[in-house]
Amino acid sequence: MVEARLRPCGPYSLKLTTWTTEWRADLREGRWAEARQLPDGTVVVRASCEVAVEEARFLLALDDDTSEFHREFARDPLLGASVRSLRGLRPPRRATIAHAVVQAVCGQLVQSRRARQIERAVLRACGETPPSREALARLSPAALTACGLAPSRAATLARLVRTIDLDALRSTPDTALLRLGRERGIGPWSVGVIALHGLGRYDAGLVGDLGLVKLLAARGGAWPEPAQTAEFLQPYGKWQGLASVFLLAGVKRGLVSGASADRARLARARWAA
Repeated sequence: MVEARLRPCGPYSLKLTTWTTEWRADLREGRWAEARQLPDGTVVVRASCEVAVEEARFLLALDDDTSEFHREFARDPLLGASVRSLRGLRPPRRATIAHAVVQAVCGQLVQSRRARQIERAVLRACGETPPSREALARLSPAALTACGLAPSRAATLARLVRTIDLDALRSTPDTALLRLGRERGIGPWSVGVIALHGLGRYDAGLVGDLGLVKLLAARGGAWPEPAQTAEFLQPYGKWQGLASVFLLAGVKRGLVSGASADRARLARARWAA
């Protein structure tokens, strides 16, 4: 067992990032890591080995300096309150890109609670924690459907883990998102999820996310097309992914001006009528 005391780059909150003050993760090949944050901001990582410490640095996004994001958008009319109140929030990452792909496919067009149920079922079926691409590739589309995925999404997941070298995506940043976006069954929202939680990138927004659609509906009074969320996120440039995370977290905490579940429901009812 090894212990490391790490100073995060830029504003950082372990509690906001992981939703806990005592974080622990199972890593590949039986490795593990756990972390806690001291009052001075230092993150203390205990891990099975030095490799696991480095993996924890990535999963916790300790080396990502988001100071520029906080400076640029702290006074943003829509995002500012969330940026100021949730200072130090960073999207949590998965131990394998394959797991992020599972998360993305399971989360398509279903309620978040149901998506998590399906995701857990897929992980149990593959028999590995965290799941490797190879373990997932052994599952047939029928087996994935039995976990709760719709047949088309089961086919998408099976194809992705069998035909794409997922780990290589981190080493090809210029083409990785385009490569994912060309895959049948993988839209902009799924690309954003994989970018945030698998590749550790902040430049791909969660286009079409239902929470953002509801926010637009509440503010505009009309139910928007999912693609309109791309225009909504465009002003945030290379920070679109992180802006998506802060907006969604801010809506839940009442920090985003104009967000109203009642107005969003009314807009949807008008659209459906």
